[in-house]
Amino acid sequence: MISDFKGKTAVLTGAGSGFGLECARIGAKLGMNLVLADVQQDALDKTVAEMQAAGAPVLAMKVDVSKADQMEALGAATLARFGAPHFVFNNAGVGAGGLIWENTQKDWEWVLGVNVMGVAHGVRVFTPMMLDAARADASYKGHIVNTASMAGLVNAPNMGIYNVSKHAVVALSETLYQDLALVTDQRQRTVPIFCTHGHQPKPSQSPAGAQSRRNQADPKPNDWPGHERQSRGKWQSYRRRGGPNGVRCHRRQSVLHLQPPQGHRLGANPPGRRAAGAQPDRPFCP
Repeated sequence: MISDFKGKTAVLTGAGSGFGLECARIGAKLGMNLVLADVQQDALDKTVAEMQAAGAPVLAMKVDVSKADQMEALGAATLARFGAPHFVFNNAGVGAGGLIWENTQKDWEWVLGVNVMGVAHGVRVFTPMMLDAARADASYKGHIVNTASMAGLVNAPNMGIYNVSKHAVVALSETLYQDLALVTDQRQRTVPIFCTHGHQPKPSQSPAGAQSRRNQADPKPNDWPGHERQSRGKWQSYRRRGGPNGVRCHRRQSVLHLQPPQGHRLGANPPGRRAAGAQPDRPFCP
């Protein structure tokens, strides 16, 4: 874990409000370099002004995270200004409600584009440069935070597309954790305690008929009729299952830490790697 944050770089999507904005405020107080991205220019401008007033070095870009080229441009600009980031918060998210068979194609494309492909682009763009930094500097530590949701673990009614998208984020994050095991032994989990939306187009930018939510905390299980027993049981189940080194997996976000073992070259088989043909590691949270 990183303990000295001063001078470290954090990339935050959905930085114009909600969780993204609060993370930016914390980063500014800690003396971090901030790379701020949001689809709403006015919200982004307010965040930038606040962070600069707090003395933080800031790189800001208007970005639609669903667009691969815009995320690639964000990555290139980050590398040119600050070098490889130490934190990447793939936080931008949107939501659409209603009966699942009544959601339109545009609803599906909008929510999955932001919630799933936004995270995928963030992982695809930033993970390689973070691994390159780890190869070049044995002291480098990197953290990737993918904002999921309670909806990534349970399925509430009238939230079909959102549920699908957040289950996908959990699956992507769990797979990233396993894939990192192929190149480094240094992988850990932490347990953030809450999750909100930090990125939302204006109503005029949302697909017709989409019932969007901006910067609202995820509904609690007992707010969902008929789901209290199901969700409570699943949370108890997750609490009972301890992961590697006793880290437990009752989380609404997956946090993946990149750090090469001392003297180990990333990309080679790490010391103690299982023999060919051996059974793969048990998934962290099956």
